[in-house]
Amino acid sequence: MDAYQDTLDWLYAIEKAKGIELKLERVADGMRLLGDPQDRLRCIHVAGTNGKGSVVAFLGSILGAAGYSVGLYTSPHLVRLTERIRIGPHEIDRPSVVDLVAEVRARVIDAGVMLTFFEVLTAIAFLYFERAGVDCAVIEVGLGGRLDATNLVDPLASAIVSVGRDHTRFLGESTAQIATEKAGVIKPGRPVVVGRLDDDAARVVRGVAAERDAPSLWLGHDFDALSDNAGFMRFSGLGEDLDGLALGLRGRHQIDNAAVAVALLLASSESLPVGEPALRSGLADTRWPGRLEIVSDQPRLILDGAHNVDAMRALVAELQRSSLRPVCVLFAAMGDKEWREMIEILGPHCARAVVTEVAAERAVPAATLAEAFRSHCPVEAETDPVRAIQRLRDTAEAEDILLATGSLFLVGKVHEILGERPGRSD
Repeated sequence: MDAYQDTLDWLYAIEKAKGIELKLERVADGMRLLGDPQDRLRCIHVAGTNGKGSVVAFLGSILGAAGYSVGLYTSPHLVRLTERIRIGPHEIDRPSVVDLVAEVRARVIDAGVMLTFFEVLTAIAFLYFERAGVDCAVIEVGLGGRLDATNLVDPLASAIVSVGRDHTRFLGESTAQIATEKAGVIKPGRPVVVGRLDDDAARVVRGVAAERDAPSLWLGHDFDALSDNAGFMRFSGLGEDLDGLALGLRGRHQIDNAAVAVALLLASSESLPVGEPALRSGLADTRWPGRLEIVSDQPRLILDGAHNVDAMRALVAELQRSSLRPVCVLFAAMGDKEWREMIEILGPHCARAVVTEVAAERAVPAATLAEAFRSHCPVEAETDPVRAIQRLRDTAEAEDILLATGSLFLVGKVHEILGERPGRSD
């Protein structure tokens, strides 16, 4: 067995043993043993229930177009663990993963600081970016914000893209409780860019920003973005008025995500100036797999990782805008998600469904999903995702629209089955 596989086995063993365990003090202890590399990084920190990955993708593309060396730390991965840590389009190489994990084990784990799976990956990302000398590290929050392992950074600016119900077991049931956790990324005196929030969440974020003397920039108030009749975006506010902006990511909801990314760059412009040409080309060239991603035609196959109620509503709204035909759906979901509500939103727009299982320990059984779909459309249950995608495609007509959704794990599995490569490795 090779060293990389040994490393993966060790990482996944601690993921299974420890799971999610939010405790920032432990991460701080671990990072001190590594020399606090995050303190030597210029960062932008992005939190949010939905949209934060897209914001990170827009930021990485724009900053890359401006000539900066950009580290991107995102989660989860779709196919390969190395997708989570990139410099520009290039994923971290396997030897670096092996060496950095070994270093964390020797300097942190062996010293008695027992980090979780995500905390180890966060540590190696900080080490990798600091040693590569990136101009900026764009860091996506893993879960929540206040106690997330990434929350040791002191960013140029942070963002709260959205607040919705997800991970309620860890973050709370109400949007106010969830907003409290996400507002933990707000740092004293550092600007925070805020997307469209409901009144309860907005009240919490405003309060934390005021308490920490952090300038807050709000979508719909301090800046705004609209779509014109030709499908381009217009950004206005914060001293800018830019029209005719093309976006590389599909969907009306991406207009808000792109606007948050632009506002973050404007808030960070003293340290990371970006000219209009780079802004335009970066927005247009952004790619982010699993977000209304079209991977084949005739029949068209769309992959979207919507895995909570708000994301499913956005997906269905986009489907309604782009086609009058019901879709043929491949669906899987995790048991800790509001999957019944997701099916109620998606089901009326389905011509038929094939339901399956991925991430077996957390998955809703296919038979259970089938019962929920049965009142909406004809449905088949197939526990094996390889056979499920094959069944969906074999029975499709050329003009059908096929959609795989409900879980990012499912999107990753479909990529793997089709031999697609969401990112680029060195």
